Amino acid sequence: MPDSKEVTELLEVSGKVLLRSFVLGYLLLLVWFALVRLAPNLLHGIGKLYDLTPHEVDLGNYCGMAFVKLCVLVFFLFPYIAIRLVLRQRAG
Repeated sequence: MPDSKEVTELLEVSGKVLLRSFVLGYLLLLVWFALVRLAPNLLHGIGKLYDLTPHEVDLGNYCGMAFVKLCVLVFFLFPYIAIRLVLRQRAG
């Protein structure tokens, strides 16, 4: 059975990984949003390869961004907050 110090260190490292993943996920979203806003003709041109209308391309992009944002929150931010709460409880 691992001792308390090892568990605390594991939780701290896991928290750091989750926080970095959260930040990288939001950076991905920012780049994606910038691409949608600054280069819509490029995306619409790519959509024409698949016989998609500009509306369908925009809809796919915004739904995709919403899905990624939800996943980043659920899989990275919420576990990070839970780990921080556990670490605070263990320290106090």
